[in-house]
Amino acid sequence: MRSVVGTDDLLLVTLDTLRFDVAEELAAAGRIPHLARRLPGGRWERRHAPGSFTWASHQAIFAGFLPTPAAPGPHPRLFAARFTGSETTADGTFVYDTPDLVSGLAGAGYRTVCIGGVGFFNRQGPLGSVLPGMFQESHWEPEFAVSSPTSFESQVARAEEVVAALPVDRRLFLFVNVSALHQPNWFHLPGAAREAGDSRETHAAALEYVDRHIGRLFAAASSRRRCFAIVCSDHGTAYGDDGYTGHRLGHEVVWTVPYAQFFLPGPDGAEGAR
Repeated sequence: MRSVVGTDDLLLVTLDTLRFDVAEELAAAGRIPHLARRLPGGRWERRHAPGSFTWASHQAIFAGFLPTPAAPGPHPRLFAARFTGSETTADGTFVYDTPDLVSGLAGAGYRTVCIGGVGFFNRQGPLGSVLPGMFQESHWEPEFAVSSPTSFESQVARAEEVVAALPVDRRLFLFVNVSALHQPNWFHLPGAAREAGDSRETHAAALEYVDRHIGRLFAAASSRRRCFAIVCSDHGTAYGDDGYTGHRLGHEVVWTVPYAQFFLPGPDGAEGAR
């Protein structure tokens, strides 16, 4: 990342609440073609979330603790605050001297922009203002929220506006918290009814919905120069697994998340190494 930061634009997308098993199944079945074509080898990487719900996980992610590979480590990190004794800061790690990654990138000359989704990003109270408050610019509208059947396409439209308004010589760190996977998501499955509630099947349908529009987000993020992208979940969620429902609990389906990182080629076609 030391060679990427300062050269490329950066995109971080958290597919809020997305389960690894659902993401893996849909990629293998060809049901998320726009995402799958960007995944290295066409597959999601299995990782462990740094938290079991949105607030905890994003606090860790914004401190440089991305989801950890689900294998024995230590695993060198892409980003890290400078502190003595870190065992996961490597030669290629982008090291910053601020409390969080967002301000670290701002110090490196990036315009930092948040497009929120779930309630922790809605700025409708002190708690919902902390995470978006880390950014120089933040956006949230009711149309981006979990209850909107068109939440992600509305978020993508805002991202396109943000990119178009930014001077071409200014580097961009764009963060998008995608709310569509989070409950309620029953309305993404054709024929589903509110009374039946959410299920693993409606969760999968929500991911298919996101996939239909994510190509526009990738195009916007790489419209000015090459862009390094991270697409991952912040935590999973349970739909009756072993009797559990929801998240903020210690079940395998909550802790295991999909992760991918890749370059999006810029207008000149430069793609770089994955």
